[in-house]
Amino acid sequence: MDVIVENLTKSFENQKAVDSISFKAKRGEILGFLGPNGAGKTTTMKIMAGLLSPDFGNITFDDYSLWKQSSKIKRFIGYLPEHNPLYNEMNVIDFLFFISKLQNIPKYKVTSRVLDMIRLCGLDNEKHKAIGELSKGYRQRVGIAQALIHDPEVVILDEPTTGLDPNQIFGIRKIIKEIGQEKTVILSSHILSEIETTCDQVMIMSNGRIVANGTTSELRRKSDAEFCLKVAIKGDETPVIYEALCTLPDILHIEIMHKQDFELQYNPGVEIEKSIFNLCKEHDWYISELTPVQTRLEDIFRKVTQNN
Repeated sequence: MDVIVENLTKSFENQKAVDSISFKAKRGEILGFLGPNGAGKTTTMKIMAGLLSPDFGNITFDDYSLWKQSSKIKRFIGYLPEHNPLYNEMNVIDFLFFISKLQNIPKYKVTSRVLDMIRLCGLDNEKHKAIGELSKGYRQRVGIAQALIHDPEVVILDEPTTGLDPNQIFGIRKIIKEIGQEKTVILSSHILSEIETTCDQVMIMSNGRIVANGTTSELRRKSDAEFCLKVAIKGDETPVIYEALCTLPDILHIEIMHKQDFELQYNPGVEIEKSIFNLCKEHDWYISELTPVQTRLEDIFRKVTQNN
């Protein structure tokens, strides 16, 4: 199920939490929200889940409109909020049977759905334990299981890996990737590497607006910082090599990293490697390293949010 968000706007006491944003999430795709606290991620997700009404704009789930068929849309959605609401005194399997009834799953399907969720979320050894006795990682697994129990077409996960250790994050990531093969998955995270590893599309929000979106590769191509080289040149003193590099056209910035190691930022579309090679040939220097510096998602995130 494709989800199309158009000009979505939401204000609280004259402050816009979401400011006329538009984007599309596709079936079989994992879309990741990134943004600082207060960027509007959670508000957007709550509107998509039907928990808040927007001031303006619309969301369509295939042919269903948020304004016209909100009750039908909720049946297509599985939602895990940032603060996972669970009944700690219930054991895992009883809780999932309880959620199945709330979701009006036909009786003949309930047992199979519960067992499927226990398998998918790795809860077999925990299914008879009280939820309050579980580690946070397993409680998050239970939360994902309740979001998926009715086999929704759209899954919305708000900060699903917050507070988890690396092993727990790996387990949750594996679950998300598995469900993302067939469903439309939208998740938020403060862990940049998690978004980069898990998501097909990335959307960066700041002050209620979308300030960058695309795949991580597309975001890197749009960033000036992508055009950067690490160069190690031997054969002379560092200041001499530095001054010579500064004479090259199209060099925007040079930083001395360590002795004769330099990081060069340059204009796109130029053959900077050829210029460096000719410079070294002219001075009888040699190049011991020449490698592109790949832009990190963290660098892109800081760049697009620092002025918003």
